Amino acid sequence: MSDRRGALTRWVSALASRTRFGKFVSVGVVGATVDTTALFLLVQFGGLPAVWVNLATIELAILVMFGINDRWTFAAHGRGASLPRRLVRSHAVRATGTTAQILVFTLLYEFVAVSLLAGVDLWLLVAKGAGIGLGMLLNYVFETLFTWRVQSVSER
Repeated sequence: MSDRRGALTRWVSALASRTRFGKFVSVGVVGATVDTTALFLLVQFGGLPAVWVNLATIELAILVMFGINDRWTFAAHGRGASLPRRLVRSHAVRATGTTAQILVFTLLYEFVAVSLLAGVDLWLLVAKGAGIGLGMLLNYVFETLFTWRVQSVSER
């Protein structure tokens, strides 16, 4: 029982770092900007289908955010694994946040669509933002604990 309590304490401690969470959110803002801008431009001006373009822009954002997180947010963690292994592990653990983001976006955009401004699909941005918010919280937990395994290394 004490081992479980110790593991839980390490997990909570790893997640409670305000500095790391702030960095993660900052990186998330960069990723969300890349993702949302690309989505908006490709749908609004490229005439491409939003649900499919959403998948491509999420992947673009994941790659951008991984690079920044690897060099900045979690620079002191996860170095026991090679860069390709960390990237694969990041994709695997982000599957939960990505799935949540896709589901929220698709449900809101396809089934609760609201026209906010004639000629400009602003509901696209509302649905995207809601999905990104939920996905970011899930990704923070899973990236911290499983990609970079912060709880396994003492803070530096």
